[in-house]
Amino acid sequence: MPTIFASELEIERIGTGLLDRTLPKREWTHAGHFAAVLWLLRHRGEPSVIAGMPHWIRAYNEHTGVVNGDSSGYHETITLASIRAASTVLAVHSRSARLHEVVSALMASDLGRSEWLLRYLSKPRLFAPEARKRWIEPDLAPFPY
Repeated sequence: MPTIFASELEIERIGTGLLDRTLPKREWTHAGHFAAVLWLLRHRGEPSVIAGMPHWIRAYNEHTGVVNGDSSGYHETITLASIRAASTVLAVHSRSARLHEVVSALMASDLGRSEWLLRYLSKPRLFAPEARKRWIEPDLAPFPY
């Protein structure tokens, strides 16, 4: 399994960088999103992450010049699906598992592909403005997470 991140400190830096908006935009990648979510899940718990993530991502986007609108920026369906998937992955690892290893395992799975949600939602449905604003149920297959 390839290593995406080399240490716990790197994962923490990404998580805190999202919160305090110091994460360089070039590091807000697919792997970076999952690293931040896993770190937040471990340190704040799922209810807090679900409640806080919309604000954290919108604020980060605004700080880095990304417009939160109908075709860019924060996306509720992708965010909630990613939190649920990451929570499921985290739950199968022991509490003592190193997060950088959990991220590597997640990225080596189907979730590591940026188009993973297209197994469950058609492209028009996933990228509709409505899906950016609220959770949209899958139209291709039941969401397993």
